[in-house]
Amino acid sequence: MYYSIASNNMTGKIPSLICNATYLMLIDLSNNGLMGSLPQCITNFSINLSILNLRMNHLEGTIPQSLYFRSELMTLDLSQNWFEGMLPRYLVNCIDLKILDLSSNQIEDTFPVWLGKLPKLKVLILRSNNLMGLLNISKGDLIFPKLRILDLSNNNFGGPLPANLIMNLRGMKNIEDEPHGPSYMTCNIFKGGEPYENSMTVTMKGKETKLVKILTIFTTIDLSHNSFQGDIPEAFGHLHSLIGLNLSHNHLIGSIPLTLGNLTNLGWLDLSSNMLSGGIPRALGDLASLGYLNLSKNELTGRIPQDKQLSTFSNDSFDGNAGLCGTPLPKACPGDAQPSPPSSSSTLDREGHESWFKQKVVWIGYASGIVIGISVAYIAIEAGRPKWLSRGVRMLERSAVQWMEKPKRKAIKFHGQ
Repeated sequence: MYYSIASNNMTGKIPSLICNATYLMLIDLSNNGLMGSLPQCITNFSINLSILNLRMNHLEGTIPQSLYFRSELMTLDLSQNWFEGMLPRYLVNCIDLKILDLSSNQIEDTFPVWLGKLPKLKVLILRSNNLMGLLNISKGDLIFPKLRILDLSNNNFGGPLPANLIMNLRGMKNIEDEPHGPSYMTCNIFKGGEPYENSMTVTMKGKETKLVKILTIFTTIDLSHNSFQGDIPEAFGHLHSLIGLNLSHNHLIGSIPLTLGNLTNLGWLDLSSNMLSGGIPRALGDLASLGYLNLSKNELTGRIPQDKQLSTFSNDSFDGNAGLCGTPLPKACPGDAQPSPPSSSSTLDREGHESWFKQKVVWIGYASGIVIGISVAYIAIEAGRPKWLSRGVRMLERSAVQWMEKPKRKAIKFHGQ
């Protein structure tokens, strides 16, 4: 019922003999060096198969297009292989499917709107393939009711962002309360046994991160590295449970919607490398959970708001917008007070220090002259020396005083400048 050789150094092809195990409920061959194509029987040999994980191998060819309608498949992970061809249409019959990850392959197809009929699908990751075309969703279609994670990044999708699709993502509007707090997306396929923990790789805060477990409250949309055009739909503001939003590296224009300020659970927002214009909404500063913001390489203008959360980001979040100004960018806004040149204050301090030092030297020398003169006179008187010695001492004293007064006058004049 359970067969796993995950994370070893297994090589070679997957033998068709595996299809003789008709009671298998879980097959995990992930993170190995397996190659070749899949046996045609791999997707329909067991009506009880719930988990099929072939991630991180060197498998190639097309994905088999047939499957028994009685399939109880809950997790299908074929990511990071060399599969090509079209998406398998049999998946529309897997009504228990929750996790579908076909990322990092060479699949050529259009967006699978037909997967939206699956009532339990929570994770759809089609990142890094050759998918193309428009994301045309008819208004009023009730599709993807439970979807929490949508990753279509690094494909060839074009046209406007799918506002109708966004409006359908009810699973991202209000997360259902868990009876015992947040839990993980698991598959309980063995009665009384340990549940199977699903995992995946996502781009969080600009970095690719592997999640060994997936929280049920984790919600993210990644449509980056495509060719989407037009404005950012205000409909994103209705996804109140959204934690991550990445629309970077597209051809989006217009302003940043004020409705994004409604996403109070948002942890990261990446709108970089587009052609967005206008100012930065102050409403983004109210997003207390926002820990990563990237608005770089756009055409934004005006002063960067310094309110609340926005004041915590570095200049990397705003670089590449020639019209932006203010902290943390080095470009000052018109009307901002210019700081005094640091050289002037340092010059005054240096001149004051020199004046004080010269004046101190003058007074020390003056006092020393008086002491020496009095001492010599005292010795002469006590010793009863001749008058010529006394006159000589007095003349020497007067000369010393005159010599000391000369630099003193110069020092006072310097100090007054």
